[in-house]
Amino acid sequence: MNTTEKVIFEQFPYWEKAITWKPGSHDAALTVIVGCGTSYNLALSLAACFNLAGRAAIAVPGAEWLSRPEAFFPDWKNTHVIALSRSGESTETVAAAKASRAAGAHVTAITVEPESPLAKNCDTLVVSPSHPDEGIVMSVSASLMLLLGQRMNGQDMTTAIIDTAHKLMDDLDAALPQLIENRSHFVFLGGGPLYGIALEGALKLMEMSQTVTQAFHPLEYRHGPISLVSEETAVVMLYSDQKAEESKVVKELQDKGAVVIGLGGPGDLSLDLDTGLSLAGLVMLPALQILGERVAQAKGLDTVSPRHLTKVVKLA
Repeated sequence: MNTTEKVIFEQFPYWEKAITWKPGSHDAALTVIVGCGTSYNLALSLAACFNLAGRAAIAVPGAEWLSRPEAFFPDWKNTHVIALSRSGESTETVAAAKASRAAGAHVTAITVEPESPLAKNCDTLVVSPSHPDEGIVMSVSASLMLLLGQRMNGQDMTTAIIDTAHKLMDDLDAALPQLIENRSHFVFLGGGPLYGIALEGALKLMEMSQTVTQAFHPLEYRHGPISLVSEETAVVMLYSDQKAEESKVVKELQDKGAVVIGLGGPGDLSLDLDTGLSLAGLVMLPALQILGERVAQAKGLDTVSPRHLTKVVKLA
């Protein structure tokens, strides 16, 4: 077991403490959630959850919010900005937080590094301890930032969610050797809050296994990308509250040769979820992380040091 795999499996005790955190409140006409890479994927999921809870929100890449915030919201200075960054050092996110504060916006930072530049350039700091051995690949820190963002949204949760996430991860892991054999094209489909999670699953597998991946809203996949489906395709369907239509897409993909992993619904492997839509993404994250690790192992790749990647991305 390498360090990446070890951290994925050992992440759940860190969830326990984060679940008990009680957020404060901050009123604004719009919440803007910014981040880069994994953090942006999490931002997309969180923004959807905020909106479903009646809190207007958008997700914006850190660099975009820094350079052209008015393209996303005309009254951008009167917003609540939530900046996500594991390291608290990502150049674009830190700069976006500084610029937002200077313009008068309230900035909340969510990170696992309490002494980071982001932590020192925010109005409200939300921080959680994380696994000390986490390397370049974000796993436990991603789960924690999504969890804390959900708590900011007023989402109630208990430690029972840990058992649900752990079981889903273990059940998928046990079935993966047969599912991924001879599969070189991976597609992740998710709608609503699960679109950002689908993007994160694709990103994880891409960076860990050096495999070309795709992520789409489920019904959008019919509009062109489906032409790539073959017997080399593996699809991960993240089922939402639109299961009937998503199941039809799955049947089409199976008919074209794809093997389908159904998280929360039908597939060649069908794994049940006993949680609602708002928490489904959090429950699915560890399973998607172990999927990336297993595909990398099948290709003989070490995920401790993925090619061309560093733990912190800083721009000159």
